[in-house]
Amino acid sequence: MGARLVLVARSRERGEKALARLAARAPGVAHSIYYADLCRLAEMKRVGAEIAAAEPRIDVLINNAGCLFATRKLTEDGLERTFAVNHLAYFVLTHYLRDRLIAAAPARIVNTASDAHLREKLDFSDLQFANRYRFRTAYGRSKLANILFTRELARRLAGTGVTANALHPGFISTGLGQRDNRFLGILVRLAMLLRAGPAEKGAETIVYLASSPEVANVSGAYFYESRPATPSAQAQDDDSAARLWRETERLAGIG
Repeated sequence: MGARLVLVARSRERGEKALARLAARAPGVAHSIYYADLCRLAEMKRVGAEIAAAEPRIDVLINNAGCLFATRKLTEDGLERTFAVNHLAYFVLTHYLRDRLIAAAPARIVNTASDAHLREKLDFSDLQFANRYRFRTAYGRSKLANILFTRELARRLAGTGVTANALHPGFISTGLGQRDNRFLGILVRLAMLLRAGPAEKGAETIVYLASSPEVANVSGAYFYESRPATPSAQAQDDDSAARLWRETERLAGIG
């Protein structure tokens, strides 16, 4: 479609390979890449500020970073890693790029969530999973947070010309859950070999939300297979969405 992509990656080796693939597919387009560890609050803020300084207008922001960790570990900021990457990074980067999106309006924000949220409920007294860490629950709650964040974000962006929507990409073959723990990695890879679809399939709804005229005026919704879907009742709780926003602002030190 002629889009110029600005990527954020953690691994320089994988990032350069991604840029090479883009150059092969679309020669002459000035794609660019920034490097940051999105576990770390300082890195989230740094890369957000750097992109905002370099890009006066951003048409689409796709928040797609994700992780799955077998064991509970805290970041240098005292945050549980799943919460930090899967939720807080979305929030912080969106905060830093908000004005650039408004400058490009009509513009769009697309947040990758998951149907892993369906059985979960946020525990606001223990967002960092100090008690009884379970990787599936931590992941599911982070995906619930993605949908609640999208809901509150859409409310706050009303009238700006910027929309925000979330999606479930399906069970897709990626590197998720395979770089932290050998045993978990084996289990995830086996499950993906047996049941997961290709990355291109997972990207279809992201591309649809980023580009389709059919959703130009849709905001605060949840999609699967490029169609509106119904998230859990917990994911539709406006009070929880507003509370999560306030708590995330406090944790991130931004407002």
